[in-house]
Amino acid sequence: MELRTLKYFLEVAREGSITRAAAHLHLTQPTLSRQIAQIEDELGEKLYTRENYGIRLTEEGVLLKKRAEEILELEEKIRLEFSGDNISGTIYIGAGETAGIKHIARIIKHLREKYHEIKFRMISADAEDVTDKLDRGLIDFGVFVGKVNLNKYDCITLPHYDTWGIMARYDDELAAKNFIVPEDLRERELLLSHQAKVQGEFVGWLGYPVDELNIVGTHNLAYNASVMVREGLGVLLTISGIVNIENDLRFIPLKPELKAGLMLAWKKEVVMSKAARKFLEFATSLSALDHQG
Repeated sequence: MELRTLKYFLEVAREGSITRAAAHLHLTQPTLSRQIAQIEDELGEKLYTRENYGIRLTEEGVLLKKRAEEILELEEKIRLEFSGDNISGTIYIGAGETAGIKHIARIIKHLREKYHEIKFRMISADAEDVTDKLDRGLIDFGVFVGKVNLNKYDCITLPHYDTWGIMARYDDELAAKNFIVPEDLRERELLLSHQAKVQGEFVGWLGYPVDELNIVGTHNLAYNASVMVREGLGVLLTISGIVNIENDLRFIPLKPELKAGLMLAWKKEVVMSKAARKFLEFATSLSALDHQG
């Protein structure tokens, strides 16, 4: 299977039309159709069905679209890594939501002051998605919040701790409290991230099974969840500093206090690009200075 034909397929998937995709690719419609048919023959699967106003991907077509995007992203990463003797290219970083991302920004800022050609791409994801992308070489580094099993990675501790708490509307009875104890969450409609639900520190703090909570929804972006809180859909378990609470929301910390550390991780014995190696050098030195301070 050639990269060229994967690019053709992605264009068809994005346009939802063989005709429009062929026009963008400067191909004839029959030529493009033959290229897609060739992929179908090779995989032994139907990738799309025709509809009145275009095409619709089958389940197999949706899967191929995802894999093709990953392959072509990796191709771009390889090209950048071999772009010449100058230290340039793009550093790929996957991270969960955390106020500690300011430390990553600081590292990149110092790095770019010396190596102006280095760029970066931040990918927001939960710990499961970040580890998956690390394992498949789609990102160079992962930023993890809280207790995550990182035994198969090399990592350094970043000088930051997130504080867990509840975000509630000011007219909610919890907003009058100075802190939240586990019993406050019983019977409450609660929004939380999938990661918080399975992480050991929150489960340990709670002191009773998570299944006893009335979890009405989960999320991977705290901003979107905060909108749900504003609309009265419940209270949000989150960390401080990642959402602008403005005047209608309040953050109330948990008691006993629950904090989550921050780790920067990468694959063991991985062959890094020049840009990634420089990023790691800067991250190690700056983090050491911050810890000393």
